[in-house]
Amino acid sequence: MRLTKSTDIALRIAMRLAVLDEGANPTTREVAEAVGVPYTHAAKVVSRLQHLGVVTARRGHGGGLALTTAGRTGSLGPLLRELEGVGDVVGCEDEPPCPLRSACRLRGALRTAQEAFFATLDPLSIGDLVAGPTGPVLLDLTLGPGLAPRPEPVAGPTG
Repeated sequence: MRLTKSTDIALRIAMRLAVLDEGANPTTREVAEAVGVPYTHAAKVVSRLQHLGVVTARRGHGGGLALTTAGRTGSLGPLLRELEGVGDVVGCEDEPPCPLRSACRLRGALRTAQEAFFATLDPLSIGDLVAGPTGPVLLDLTLGPGLAPRPEPVAGPTG
């Protein structure tokens, strides 16, 4: 199974936003450049992420993008199910339809495998994905003007 380009871009954008300072609020263009995707694709994906409650997007002076709390801590499994859709992995009903569709066991097996894929992501969040070593790499991506990385948490005393 391979994620759609749209889902890949959505995850990159969310991960990028997760490592920026809360007040950074980069533009869609700045985030697109940082994660290496065309602006037009990023704009469509940001709109979808906004609709899903993963990011907020404000226009004008002081506007920009921000990851919501739900976007940072919500489960990846349902997010990916929403972004990918849960249709069949194979095109049994495409034109022309598969002649085996009425007696095929492959379709059910692939559906089970697809759900196992998503279920593996259920315990993870965007916040989990940006832990080391990914977070520092995301921070090293080109920062636009005024975009500061999120400060590293200070380790408390152990023991």
